[in-house]
Amino acid sequence: MTRLSSAQAIDARKAQGASAFIGYLPVGYPNLERSIEAVETLARAGADIIELGLPYSDPTMDGPIIQKAVDVALEGGFRIADIFPAVEACANAGAVPLVMTYYNPLFKYGVDNFARDFANAGGAGLITPDLIPEEAGDWIAASDAHDLERIFLVAQSSPAQRLEMISQVSRGFVYAASTMGVTGTRENIDERARGLVERTRAAGAERVCIGIGVSTPEQAREVATYSDGVIVGSALVHVLFDDEWDAALYNLHAIAEGLAAAAHGES
Repeated sequence: MTRLSSAQAIDARKAQGASAFIGYLPVGYPNLERSIEAVETLARAGADIIELGLPYSDPTMDGPIIQKAVDVALEGGFRIADIFPAVEACANAGAVPLVMTYYNPLFKYGVDNFARDFANAGGAGLITPDLIPEEAGDWIAASDAHDLERIFLVAQSSPAQRLEMISQVSRGFVYAASTMGVTGTRENIDERARGLVERTRAAGAERVCIGIGVSTPEQAREVATYSDGVIVGSALVHVLFDDEWDAALYNLHAIAEGLAAAAHGES
């Protein structure tokens, strides 16, 4: 399988004077089959890159919306290997598949084993919110061995030296948290987010994408003016709570289409 990278997807949008639209969905909610349908719907709606959330029992970075979906997935019997059919479906639908995962499931499965199986399914790379580069030796070695992107996070509190180190070790892009705290929708994007992007680029990052709090086309359009990618999660997951699954998918497509258009600079 030919694997596309998030770097390629972002650079393609940059060449058009636009930002990439990156959507997040948890795999396994409300069950594996339907979560894959949601991933395919998100791809059709215009997502360039999709973060596939690997459910974990202690999601320290995730807000209540994502935690609710993750709990349902785990109660439904989600297993780590269930992520790979979703990765393959995402790639086949035309979006670049990333996995957002805490380190414990990766460690439990076997870091190199996971990297191998993920690459074979068509995956591009991992976002590891609780893994710092100083403790990521096994993952760095495995990602190099299997040609995978590794995406680390920076925050408002990150000093210049740390921004430089994370920019050097990351591959694909650097994930810039727009605000301190857990994921979720917010009325406004922290005005300091622009400065964080600028500081991260100055530290050597080729691509910087903004996440946490983006939930409306207006916010996506604003963030797209200064970042290489617009990351949206909770606003997409929330619509999947509709009791009627067909309605949930319809609403997911409609919301994602508007966010994609905003990120891509379309009217």
